[in-house]
Amino acid sequence: MHQLSLLSLVALLGHVAIPSLAQNSDDVEIYFGCGCFWHVQHEFVEAERRLLKRSDQDLTARAGYAGGIAGAKNGKVCYHNAGKISDYDALGHAEVVRLQIPERAFSDFCVEYCELFGEQGYRPDQFVDRGSQYRNLIGIPGGFDSKYTKLLLNTSKLAGDKLEFGKGIGDDPDRPALVFIMDTSEFPFFVAEQYHQFHDGFNLGENYPTSYNELAGKSARERTLGTSRCPNGRIGIGAFGL
Repeated sequence: MHQLSLLSLVALLGHVAIPSLAQNSDDVEIYFGCGCFWHVQHEFVEAERRLLKRSDQDLTARAGYAGGIAGAKNGKVCYHNAGKISDYDALGHAEVVRLQIPERAFSDFCVEYCELFGEQGYRPDQFVDRGSQYRNLIGIPGGFDSKYTKLLLNTSKLAGDKLEFGKGIGDDPDRPALVFIMDTSEFPFFVAEQYHQFHDGFNLGENYPTSYNELAGKSARERTLGTSRCPNGRIGIGAFGL
């Protein structure tokens, strides 16, 4: 496996917290990035339902941003918008999906992540959505030197050994089949705008059930979605995703 031997850097400002939906005291917060977060969120929602038997109100998968050295700007991390306010790409972040899961289930969710990639380690939107904002990354407590990394590497080998892993230092590039491992304490998660939550997939015709799409409004009303103070950036979203 490939390792990048570079120093970790961080400049975090205004971390936007979101409500904890942890089910047990041993739950761990992690995030996964693999291109456009619409499809990724759906896959992990289904994994929560299947592996953890979670009902709608217990789902923890949330779309958002992470991995940039700058952290937040003026307390915000936002999708592209006309005012160029706290643009996540300009801040060095990538699109990710955050989860809170039991430690015992970590390897199972790593399997789900590895299955997002094709045989060559390419993500589904590898040749459509390009750039560092779509890079592959995983956020875990303690980062590359944590106990979770060994579990991740072993799981990846068993899942086909199609990915390489490197130590994320922030603002990392987009490289096919390479996943950057981030320390969630240095590179925290910032929740995305409500209109990005529980969204249909990035491919034409990749539409999910209305009951899935409605989870965004439902969780917002229940105050479990997390609050973004960003402007509405809906205009300009293309048919193939973000």
